[in-house]
This record gives sequence, structure tokens and C-alpha cells, in this order.
Amino acid sequence: MNKKPFLILLVILNFMVLMGQLWPEFAPPFASVVNILFLIFSLLFFIGEIVRKQRP
Repeated sequence: MNKKPFLILLVILNFMVLMGQLWPEFAPPFASVVNILFLIFSLLFFIGEIVRKQRP
């Protein structure tokens, strides 16, 4: 599986979350959705990596 597109998506979401934390007055109205998506996608990625590393 090619991880690059998924990692690019996580970086973009991470950047948006960081900007919303640093400058909350400039956060878009959908910032909470972006935060939740970032957390869900990150969790899925990390679980996938853990499961993949445990296989012989």
C-alpha cells in the first residue's frame, strides 16, 4: 500500500489544526471537524502501523 497520499493528508490536517491552535481567531468555522478528522485518521494510521509491524 502506498502511504504517501495518506501521510500528505495527515500533514495538511495537522497544519490546519496547528494554525487553529496558534491563531484561534483565524480558525475557519469547520475547525472542530478538521480536529476530529485529524485525530481519527492519525489513530487509524498508528493502529495500522502497529498491526503491520506485529505480523511475522
